[in-house]
Amino acid sequence: QVQLAESGGGSVQPGGSLRLSCAASGRTFSMGWFRQAPGKEREFVAAITWSGGSTTYAGSVKGRFTISRDNAKNTGYLQMNSLKPEDTAVYYCAAGGRWSPTPREYSYWGQGTQVTVSS
Repeated sequence: QVQLAESGGGSVQPGGSLRLSCAASGRTFSMGWFRQAPGKEREFVAAITWSGGSTTYAGSVKGRFTISRDNAKNTGYLQMNSLKPEDTAVYYCAAGGRWSPTPREYSYWGQGTQVTVSS
């Protein structure tokens, strides 16, 4: 049994930054972030192993976003810098026993938090 809750979304101008948090209960194992914009399919953003020793990113966010976790707090993070209008979407935190960019590998999902980038 794992429960996840995202927070930290909001509205920013292009070039701005946001830090998303994912508070968890239970053993999360690997953790990932996904996003979904209106009219589009769910898209992989980033993933991290339980230890935090390995990470992977979608090409569209690599170099701008950083995924991390604090296991003492049982919380995951997604630092988003140099935000672009195309980053606008609902962002979801996911957790499960595998480190993967594939949604079906994650057993637990948060409710999502809105990120809007516009000028």
